[in-house]
Amino acid sequence: MSKVLLINGSPHEFGCTYTALKEVADTLEKNGVETEFLYLGTKPMADCIACGSCANTGRCVFDDQVNKVLDKLEEYCGMVVGSPVYYAGPSGQLCAFLDRLFFSGGGRMAGKIAASVVSCRRGGASAAFDRLNKYFTISNMHVAGSQYWNQVHGSKPEQALQDLEGMQTMRTLGQNMAWLIKSLEAGKAAGIAAPELEKSVKTNFVR
Repeated sequence: MSKVLLINGSPHEFGCTYTALKEVADTLEKNGVETEFLYLGTKPMADCIACGSCANTGRCVFDDQVNKVLDKLEEYCGMVVGSPVYYAGPSGQLCAFLDRLFFSGGGRMAGKIAASVVSCRRGGASAAFDRLNKYFTISNMHVAGSQYWNQVHGSKPEQALQDLEGMQTMRTLGQNMAWLIKSLEAGKAAGIAAPELEKSVKTNFVR
């Protein structure tokens, strides 16, 4: 059975960000896709220290939730990352987590379905949304779209639920993700192979 990991990057475990993610998860489940939640908690999250250790081990030098996800990465066919909006950006804790997750495991993300959702009181949602999507588009992931940018508005979960357009956007996202997952599975069953990617070329603009 296909499984999607939903990462809650809010310090409030069952706040507005969770409310948005839960709407996506419920829709995925209704379409036969298993879901799993990861709550990052409220403890400090170590930043990437650019030690390069993961290049040799495939794991982060900080043995926390990053490595727990890396250990199970092959179980997931997709990922949804959720965050509150802080000063028009995602939470610092989530960015620290994703920096390390994608730096140490980005090469294993290729071909997975990805999406981000953001929650804010009023403004800054599209800037935070754009920031999160950068992790996916640099990692050969397939980004699922919806009928609008994936955002909900409100200061409390009950207010987010009143954002009818936002909630519908989450359900549409879940529908699209489920369809993409099933389409990729059908293509694989029909013998359509994933693209053969060229060896990565790194160009530094210093001669």
